[in-house]
Amino acid sequence: MNMDINWVINWLSPKEVEMILTGIKDTLYMTLAATFFGYVIGLPWGILLNTTGKDGLTPNRAVYAIVDFITNVMRSVPFLIMLILVQPVTMWIVGKSYGSGATIVPLTISAAPLIARMVESSLNEVDKGVIEAAQAMGSSNGYIIRKVLLKESKISLIAGATITVGTVLGYSAMAGILGGGGLGDIAIRYGYYRYQPNILWVSVILLVAIVMILQGIGTLISKKFDRRKK
Repeated sequence: MNMDINWVINWLSPKEVEMILTGIKDTLYMTLAATFFGYVIGLPWGILLNTTGKDGLTPNRAVYAIVDFITNVMRSVPFLIMLILVQPVTMWIVGKSYGSGATIVPLTISAAPLIARMVESSLNEVDKGVIEAAQAMGSSNGYIIRKVLLKESKISLIAGATITVGTVLGYSAMAGILGGGGLGDIAIRYGYYRYQPNILWVSVILLVAIVMILQGIGTLISKKFDRRKK
């Protein structure tokens, strides 16, 4: 698209400003809601991968192989394809396949396996000696998961959550191609299809700003809980 910089620096009309503000709200709503529900599914999923792995608390080659295969397959499906594939599920849950509310469904389904793999990786980093010490004291597997694995890996888990939020936000922008709502939808519908570069650039800049702000918050939280820097 041949951009004219004069269009970019034009002031937005009051109606366009209102539209952009609504887009910001919808983008944050989709991103945070999908990340939350993604962790509701992905956290226990990742714990299952870790505990049934070769060096896990309850190694089970068959279970791990099945769950690992499902994780790899779901992570391999591009988000736009996932968006189309799960439309029947979205219709069943939400009653429609477009808009910010409906987009949360495919966002969650795409985020969950990513979160599961990040959780597994974070838990694998926990010192085996700490786990063995807890086992020697007679701690149950449930206690070890809650008080050892999750507690000792919280810095890595927070870092993973920060990455996840940025990824989900990027997915939400891609969902704009199919009317997913938010800033991505505005950028595509008005900036590209209607050739309004000012709206396109404002939307893109705001998406980048939101990612940077959320990553900054995640970094601050991570530093706060990092005992190694105290």
